[in-house]
Amino acid sequence: MTDIIIVRYGELALKSTGVRNWYERKLVQNIAAMLKFRGIGPSQIKREWGRIFVHTTDSEAAGVVANVFGVVSTSPAISSNATLADAAKVCADIGAGMIHDGESFAIRTRRTGNHSFSSRDIGIKCGDAVWERLVSIGQSPSVNLTDPDKEIFVEMRQTRAYIYTTKSKGVGGFPLGTQGKMIALVSGGIDSPVSAWLMMKRGVEIIPVYCNNEPFSDETTRERAMDCIKVLADWAPGHPMKVYEVPHGDNLTAFLTDCEYKNTCLLCRRTMYREAFEIMKKEGASGIITGASLGQVASQTSANMYAEVYGLGIPLYHPLIGHDKTEIIDIANRIGTFNSSIKPATCCTAVPDFPEVKAKVDALALEEKKVDIDDLVSYSVSNAKVIIIDSLSSISDQNNDGK
Repeated sequence: MTDIIIVRYGELALKSTGVRNWYERKLVQNIAAMLKFRGIGPSQIKREWGRIFVHTTDSEAAGVVANVFGVVSTSPAISSNATLADAAKVCADIGAGMIHDGESFAIRTRRTGNHSFSSRDIGIKCGDAVWERLVSIGQSPSVNLTDPDKEIFVEMRQTRAYIYTTKSKGVGGFPLGTQGKMIALVSGGIDSPVSAWLMMKRGVEIIPVYCNNEPFSDETTRERAMDCIKVLADWAPGHPMKVYEVPHGDNLTAFLTDCEYKNTCLLCRRTMYREAFEIMKKEGASGIITGASLGQVASQTSANMYAEVYGLGIPLYHPLIGHDKTEIIDIANRIGTFNSSIKPATCCTAVPDFPEVKAKVDALALEEKKVDIDDLVSYSVSNAKVIIIDSLSSISDQNNDGK
C-alpha cells in the first residue's frame, strides 16, 4: 500500500542555497495547507535535497499536492529500506499486481547518496525479482527497456528507497507567496481570472479588485466575479484573499455626461488603473494584473493600450497579451473558472456601439480634463468595500473604509 508521496519541484532548484531553502519551506507550508483544505491529514512532510516527501496513505493525496504552485510532479510510492533486497521485494509485489501474462516490463532507476551498488545493480536486482515472481505464478513476462507495457520506478536515496508506477503532472511555477503581492483586476469574464491565476502560478499573492459598474451592470455581474475569485481562492489555501469591491458606476456616469461617448471604455479603464494603483500603494503591492489580450476587444488594440497607460506611470502586467481566445478558454477550463465566467450576467450598458479603436493620447488627455479624475478616484477608493475570502471559500465583509 502507498505510504508516501514523492513531490518534485523544478525552477526553484536553480536558486541559491538560501533562497532555495526559503522557497522549499514556503512550498511545504502550501502543501500542508492544501492537504488540510482537501481534508487530507499527513503524518508529516519532510524535505530532502531535491525532493519533498508527504507521509500519507490517502490515495488522493498525490493529485491534490500536484495542484500546489511550485510542484512539477507527484508520485504515490511505497517506501522501503535502502537495500537491494528490500527494494526488490517491493518491486516483485507491485509487479505481481500490475503486470499481466504476456506483458513486457522495465525497471527505471534513480540513485542519490552513497551506496555499495550502482543504479544498474538496482535495475538488475529488481528486474530479476519481478521476473521470478511472475514466473512463479505461471506468467510469461518479457523485458522491454524501450517501449514496455508496464514500468516500475525505483528511487534509491541515502536511507530509504521509494518504488512507484505513476506520475501526476503538477502545475509548476513558484510557491505562492514567494513573489510578493499584486492587485488583480477581476471582472468575472473569462480572461481576468485566468490572468490572475497565471501570476499566482509565478508565486504572486493576488489582491482581487472588482470595479462595480452599477447601475450599468447588476448583481448577476458581481456574483459572477465573486464566484471566479472564490475559485482562485481554492488554489490558495493558507493565503486568504482580501478583495476590494470598488464603486465605479458614478465614474461612468461622469464620462457619459461630460465626455465623448466613443471614449467611454478608454476613460473607464484608465480610471480603473488609477483606483487599482491607489489600492496597490495602500496594500504594499508591487503591480497590477489585467486580463488584456492584444486585439481581442476594441479597448485592447495596440493604439488603445498605449493610450490607456500614457502618462500614468503605473506598473501593469498582462500575462495574456499574446494568448488567443482558445488558449485562454483551455486554461480557464483547466483551472475551474470557465463555468463561473460564462454564467448569465448583464453586460455593461455603458459600452458604446462604436468605441474608439485608434485612440490618440493627446485627445484622451483633453477628455480627462472635462471631469475631475482625482475626485472620482478618491471617492471610489474611499468607499470601497473589503471582503475576505479564506481558504475554505467562506466570505466575510469588513468595514467599508477599506481597512
